[in-house]
Amino acid sequence: MGARALLAEAHLSAIIQSSDDAIISKRLDGTVISWNPAATRIFGWSEDEMVGQSIRKLIPADRQAEEDEILARIGRGERVRSFETIRQRKDGSPLYVSLTVSPILDPDGTIIGASKIARDVTERHAVQAARDESELKFRMLADNISQLAWIAAPDGGLIWYNRRWYDFTGTTFDQMKGWGWVTVHHPDHLSRVREHYDTCIATGTEWEDTFPLRGKDGQFRWFLSRSKPIKDAAGHIVNWFGTNTDVTELLEKEEQIRVLLMEVNHRSKNLLSVVQALARRSGSGDTAFLERFENRLASMSANQDLLVRRGWATIPMRELVEAQLAILGNESRGLAKTCGPDFDLSPRSAEIIGMALHELATNALKYGALSKTGGEVWLSWETTAADRLRIEWRETGGPVVRAPEASGFGTTLIRHIPARSLKADVTLDYAPTGLVWRLECEGAIARSLSS
Repeated sequence: MGARALLAEAHLSAIIQSSDDAIISKRLDGTVISWNPAATRIFGWSEDEMVGQSIRKLIPADRQAEEDEILARIGRGERVRSFETIRQRKDGSPLYVSLTVSPILDPDGTIIGASKIARDVTERHAVQAARDESELKFRMLADNISQLAWIAAPDGGLIWYNRRWYDFTGTTFDQMKGWGWVTVHHPDHLSRVREHYDTCIATGTEWEDTFPLRGKDGQFRWFLSRSKPIKDAAGHIVNWFGTNTDVTELLEKEEQIRVLLMEVNHRSKNLLSVVQALARRSGSGDTAFLERFENRLASMSANQDLLVRRGWATIPMRELVEAQLAILGNESRGLAKTCGPDFDLSPRSAEIIGMALHELATNALKYGALSKTGGEVWLSWETTAADRLRIEWRETGGPVVRAPEASGFGTTLIRHIPARSLKADVTLDYAPTGLVWRLECEGAIARSLSS
């Protein structure tokens, strides 16, 4: 062997001996031929303990099939590159290694064994496992909170959504990434929302807004949305983290309270007029006047207690009608004819329709068909196969009707609030022969009593 060859062999030996990776050679049956110091450091067995022994001593029992596959590939002249697996130390403790295995050829090109380089990647796996656990905890938190959550890039484009977002919108990430979120916003609010959002992104200030989002069922619900900038150590914005909280029921309750307060105020102003009308119809000088008068006042009070007694649960239509018409008193109540099937109304629908019927009854008693002898009211209702509710209030035999010169809160109760809150079609006909009020809507029926 020449000097150059001897020098090259010495260099190769030095590399093997000083390598941080385990470098091992073995025969095709798995018998170890060579074992460098790094192999001792990594696996715990000395060179004397391993040379002449099977490499399978390093392999856990449940992974022996891996060695079969490796030897088969080597026998076919293939290389095994960066194969990560688990091996065991002399003390039986496991470690993660990355293996590279290559065939060893004799001068004739015949495969006579294999060389193996094993790198200890246990620490890297531990770091990755910690990251995986942290990510799992984050996803568990993010996907199970009640809010829709999202992360945006510094320019405001969305790069991540939690599961709640997809469950609510029925969309995919490809549809929503970047600025795709605008497609689920209500078009009437989008321009305002986008302008405010863009301003906060540009100025780096926290964003807050309230707007409707479309769900996968096509219905819009209101959300309170907030986003905070996430900054690095240098104070630069690296992401935005935002949430959308469903506040639909809260807003409906606020509207309910607002309308109820308006109704209480309006009814209090009407109270004296109603009492005066009841007194006129009861007649003075009658010894039974006081008893009849007190009974009619009690009837009016019971009407206002209906929804409170039922705790805002579903209300049967007939019960609602009777409670609202009780204000008429026994005599006038007999002049109000009612006809229609029974079914349950949702609390919100019962509240809106009840206020409208109360207002119609009050007006009929004060100014309409029930303010003079011979007048009558016909109240009817029906449902359609599509669960649409139709109600008609018709007055006959009363004074000549004239349309009011101006609309007051009473008109709001019987026309505008049902139209807005129930998305109802409402008509109000001031025919000279008697007022006619009609309402038609869907979604008011909670459950049919006959079903």
